[in-house]
Amino acid sequence: MELENNIENNINIEKNNNFLNTMLGKSINNAIDIGLKSILPDLIENQVIDIKNALLNNGLKSGIKTSVESAINIGKSALGIFTGNFDNISQVKIAIRNGGIIDTMSDVLDKALSKIYQKGYINKTINSMIKNGKNIILENISSNLQNKLDEQNNSIEKLKNNLKNWKYFYNNKNFEGMEKEYNKIEKKLNELIPLENILKETRKIEAIHNLIKNNGHNFEITNLEKEAINKLYNI
Repeated sequence: MELENNIENNINIEKNNNFLNTMLGKSINNAIDIGLKSILPDLIENQVIDIKNALLNNGLKSGIKTSVESAINIGKSALGIFTGNFDNISQVKIAIRNGGIIDTMSDVLDKALSKIYQKGYINKTINSMIKNGKNIILENISSNLQNKLDEQNNSIEKLKNNLKNWKYFYNNKNFEGMEKEYNKIEKKLNELIPLENILKETRKIEAIHNLIKNNGHNFEITNLEKEAINKLYNI
């Protein structure tokens, strides 16, 4: 049982890390789009897209992935998080800042830009314009990441309200109300950075909710069942 729990926890951590990597990667990718359009205003959209694709295919795509993963790992180490997930958004912000993601992205952009210039995808003028406007792209990346994490923080506060409402309906043995809140909780979880304290609470609620649901909405949970839930989810 302990080995199975450890395997499940490792799978969940990997899944959660992938979610965080993807979310931050998309934010960076979007910021680069906006930055390129800003520093190349005279080019039509298709030309900007071609340049962006050339950058992606010449190191930018893999560079974004590596930068995000490196920033998260370095940031976690700085916070003393060697296994598991972050506890709150503040830790994520500190990790991203300490991980040096902006400096890493600066190097990635330089290398990708140099490659597409040498291969003839862009001329000298465009190359210079992107080089001189690189800080605009980096500022957009920084701003995008900050906005995304702020959005996550707001969503987490809303999730906490859903958890509170679920407990209220549970204490009043109102399964219909519980079900409505539970559906909202499930939907929000798929859109949120997985945080350890939130995951623990939602896992417990999920177990209790499904136990009551599968028992024909019977709220009489034995102490043995409660202990099993706590032990299963390390709560």
